[in-house]
Formats: sequence, C-alpha cells, structure tokens
Amino acid sequence: MALTLAEWLAPCPLVAILRGLTPEEAIPVGEALVGAGLRVLEVPLNSPEPIESIRRLATHLGDRALVGAGTVMTPAQVEAVAGAGGRLMVTPHADPALVRAAKAAGLLAAPGFFTPAEAFSLLAAGADALKLFPAEAASPAVLRALRAVLPPGTLVLPVGGMAADTIGPWRAAGAGGFGIGSSLYKPGDAAALVGERARALVETLHGG
Repeated sequence: MALTLAEWLAPCPLVAILRGLTPEEAIPVGEALVGAGLRVLEVPLNSPEPIESIRRLATHLGDRALVGAGTVMTPAQVEAVAGAGGRLMVTPHADPALVRAAKAAGLLAAPGFFTPAEAFSLLAAGADALKLFPAEAASPAVLRALRAVLPPGTLVLPVGGMAADTIGPWRAAGAGGFGIGSSLYKPGDAAALVGERARALVETLHGG
C-alpha cells in the first residue's frame, strides 16, 4: 500500500526543494540528500529540464524517496510528472482543480495556501497537505491560529525562509514538515556540500 505524505515525512520532516537542478546533477544530489536522511525531494518545474530530472531521480531512488514536482501550474504538467514517475505535486498557489487532477493521476498533493478560505477549499478537493506560502509573510502565531480551525491532523508545511535557525518556532506551532530551498541547495552546488547542509539540518531537528 502506498505511503501517505505524513508517513514519508515521519522519519525526517524536510522536503528538499531543488530549484535549478539539472538532470546531470539529479542523481548525485538525490543520493546525498537520501544519505543524509531526507526522504522527500521536489524539483520545481521552472528548473532546467525538470521532467527529466524527476524521471532520473524516481528511477534511481525508487522506494527510498518520494520524488515529485513543485511550481505545478497546469493539469498537463500533472500528467507529465506522473508519466515521469513522480508521486508528489506541489503548487505555489491555491487551485482545487490541480489537486483533483493530481489525485486522479495517483499523486500526493501539497498545494500552496495563505488563508483559511484557501485551506478549506484545497482540503475539500482532496489535498494531502497544505503548503503555507510564503511563510516569510506569515508567522508561527498565524500557523497556530490556523491549526485551531483546520481539521485535526491536517499537515501544514511552511515554505519560504526555512533554515536551521527558523524551524524551531514553526515546529512548536504545529508545522508537520518544512520545505527547504536555498539554505539546502542552490544551482551548481556540489552534491557533497548539499549532503553536508542536509546532515546539519537533520542534526538540528533532532537536537544535535
């Protein structure tokens, strides 16, 4: 039986956002991240040849990681991600139609939201998690207030400005995971460096 997004995030609540990743970098960077303990990898579709990177990661990592796409904007992109072996769709915005398309294609869906109205419409469409974006414009206090009205167990993942020194208060407010972008990977970074950063983040999460 396929794992839920919560199950994928249970060992390590970090989602690696690999914006700018190239197909040539995909496997070494993916291996470095999985080796550090991360299990969820997202290739934004405004990266170079993102579908090919997703295909390589999904094929190489298999069941060791949940590989998917971010910055998904159209149903056709959902189909392309699914065709490449991706199993996760992340959007920057609240579009219930994309959530329904993702679920129809067998993908987990973590759409972006910023307001309670958006959150409830996305959950009604079948979202598996909600991406609070841009988190820089919100706060842990906002997340705490949202969690008071969202259904119990709703996975909320703050994205934007997440780093080792900012995760703690969000976690205390009830974040179920975090999207980590430039503090983990920037275009052209060596896989070894990405792995070092990932290990440092994991150690921070575990109180190391």
